Amino acid sequence: MHMQDDIVNRVASSGLETFNLEDYYPEGKRVLLDIKDQLYQGMILREKDFRTFLKENDWSIYEGKFVAITCSEDAIIPTWAYMLLSIKLKSAKKTVYGNLDDLEQVLYQEALSNIDFSKFEGKRVVIKGCSDRSISEQIYIEATQRLLPYAASIMFGEPCSTVPLFKKPKQ
Repeated sequence: MHMQDDIVNRVASSGLETFNLEDYYPEGKRVLLDIKDQLYQGMILREKDFRTFLKENDWSIYEGKFVAITCSEDAIIPTWAYMLLSIKLKSAKKTVYGNLDDLEQVLYQEALSNIDFSKFEGKRVVIKGCSDRSISEQIYIEATQRLLPYAASIMFGEPCSTVPLFKKPKQ
């Protein structure tokens, strides 16, 4: 009889903690509200016309959604216009000024601010690199900064193939 060695998953037994940013992705529909069509001659926002738009538009379609408000035309839009829009969008889950990428930034930063990073105290952490979602470099930087005070070490990639980033000096 030949004895067979058990297959050992060295990654699973390595003590590495995987930090997957996708786990913190805020679920919900994202919508871009571009007010370029509210400009007079594509250049000027007229208050009376804008207030009519605000009064007549169906704002319920934004309820429970994440909304980015912008103007894609090169026009000067008074700050109060965006403020009025935010009031009309009060039933949205979240409203931000900017494009959909800006919206993602804000949503991820809020999600990261709600994580108790102390649970990574003294741990070897791998910030997962492969993702089905587009996650900006800023969010990876933010996650790294938030892990720094706690993690014994920080790596990037996958547990089987990591790039070392940080190792806390021995005390």
